[in-house]
Amino acid sequence: QVQLVESGGGSVQPGGSLRLSCVASGFIFSQYSMRWYRQAPGKEREFVAEISNALGTRRNYEDSVKGRFTISRDNGKKTVYLNMNNLKPEDTAVYYCNAWLTRTPVQYWGQGTQVTVSS
Repeated sequence: QVQLVESGGGSVQPGGSLRLSCVASGFIFSQYSMRWYRQAPGKEREFVAEISNALGTRRNYEDSVKGRFTISRDNGKKTVYLNMNNLKPEDTAVYYCNAWLTRTPVQYWGQGTQVTVSS
């Protein structure tokens, strides 16, 4: 049974930090590229960050989070992380973990974790 379970969301003031985690099970984690997406109220889900499979040597970020967010992975723990610094109110959204078997239509989604940035 495939599962992606996110955690680490919460409420924080502008300028604060959070670390999201996503624990995977039910598939060969190291073979999958891992991504974070987010969806704010009334908006479409958008890409946030991606890390390539295996050693995770390639990382991509949405422009608005570059320099503030860092994606990483621990294949031994089957976990992908999103470190978020200098958070802004516009970062408020539900954050979703995604696993993608590169160059195939196979992908899985987590249930999401809420991040709220407000003073």
